[in-house]
Amino acid sequence: MQTQTLNIALPKDLVKKVDNVARKEYRNRSELIREALRIYLQDKEEWQQIFRAGEKAMKKMGIKSEEEVDKIMYEYRHGRKSS
Repeated sequence: MQTQTLNIALPKDLVKKVDNVARKEYRNRSELIREALRIYLQDKEEWQQIFRAGEKAMKKMGIKSEEEVDKIMYEYRHGRKSS
């Protein structure tokens, strides 16, 4: 794996937390931060996939706005059929 060095500024209390977790997990700062970024980016991508699927379903159902989704959800939760 090729690497690139980055310089970032973090609040001192965050650095202490990172160091504490890294020490408990027998890692160094870089390993912990790399993993945290990987997980964060993976989660972001998974949420984007969910939103894209939702938008696709909305289009298929002819729903044009989030307000329509809210109305449908309200009616569903209160036992009314959506018009």
